[in-house]
Amino acid sequence: MEFIMIRAGFLFDWIELHLESKQGMKFFATVLVSFFVSAIILIELNRRLLVPEPFASHVSLSHLAAIEQAFNLLLALEVVSLILSLSHSVTKSVGKQFEILSLILLRDTFKEFSHFSEPLLWAEIAPTLGNIIASAIGALLIFVVLGFFYKTQRSHPITGDEKIRSHFILAKKMIALLLLVSFVGICLNDLWGYFAHGLPENAFASFYTLLVFSDVLVVLISLRYSAQYQVSFRNSGYAVATVLIRLALIAPIIVGAVIGVGTTLFALGISLAYNAFAPQPEAFVCKN
Repeated sequence: MEFIMIRAGFLFDWIELHLESKQGMKFFATVLVSFFVSAIILIELNRRLLVPEPFASHVSLSHLAAIEQAFNLLLALEVVSLILSLSHSVTKSVGKQFEILSLILLRDTFKEFSHFSEPLLWAEIAPTLGNIIASAIGALLIFVVLGFFYKTQRSHPITGDEKIRSHFILAKKMIALLLLVSFVGICLNDLWGYFAHGLPENAFASFYTLLVFSDVLVVLISLRYSAQYQVSFRNSGYAVATVLIRLALIAPIIVGAVIGVGTTLFALGISLAYNAFAPQPEAFVCKN
């Protein structure tokens, strides 16, 4: 088992090195720009009836839809970054979840716009104005609260057996690899459902459901290395935050924005409480 964990750790490090490197980020930025420009061109061709069926029915007639699709691709890249952060810090992983939630809310704003005709007509916009404003303000508030959340983070160096600590990190890397493979599978299944059956995009909501189970698994595994109440409460509380984010994604837009902001405040409260009452470093067994 230890051999498998070590090999999985090497694979994870290789993937992280290439995806999170400066060259990797430049490559993905180029992909995003190319995808956005290509989407606009494809939509324009479809408006001119130059896209053949059955593809034409899957291509929007609104140029604003290109923004939504570009945001979907950006969100997918952010999810990959979230998965990779899982091995480093529970707190960093939670922060990434809220970053993605704020981007989803912004994406939903453009999603509403993509349903409007061109040129824009106030009569079409007025009925959905509440949803647009709620998504935009919700994203802004999450961004602000998340800034305070990151500022509250304190380094709690933990002494203990280095070998035991490395085992926990390897376990999280294995979970991250499984999440990465699962997310790719979810995206492929989502694309198939859209093109074959016209089903709406559901990849990110499905991923957050999977993330709930992985967070609980990390909490349970961490008990092998640290049974401190404060650590268990913090990690369990962050798992609850993931559940609430999942609820925000399926709730009506205005309610989802409220849940999202409230959940970010909840995570901030957990961080502040943990900083105030965290046990002394020597009481820990490992860093998590």
